[in-house]
Amino acid sequence: MELELRFFATFREAVGQKTIHWRVDDDSTVGDVLRSLEAEYDGLSGQLIEDGEVRPHVNILKNGREVVHLDGLETTLEDGDAMSVFPPVAGG
Repeated sequence: MELELRFFATFREAVGQKTIHWRVDDDSTVGDVLRSLEAEYDGLSGQLIEDGEVRPHVNILKNGREVVHLDGLETTLEDGDAMSVFPPVAGG
């Protein structure tokens, strides 16, 4: 199946573009995709998952819903889903 992955701020710089289309196995989860991204892009290595969970202050949305409010890394995916990946943001 194919997903649309959207990256923001420093994660966009690490990937080199705002949006990519990513092919995954039919039974893939959010965690599978994040581990694949960490392996594929040096700038994302160790930046998405920590201690078996989404890293603190990193926001991962599946079709606009925060995955920590779904099933976290075990959130299942379907063909055509959109995942948005936001790095920690500071400001004031």
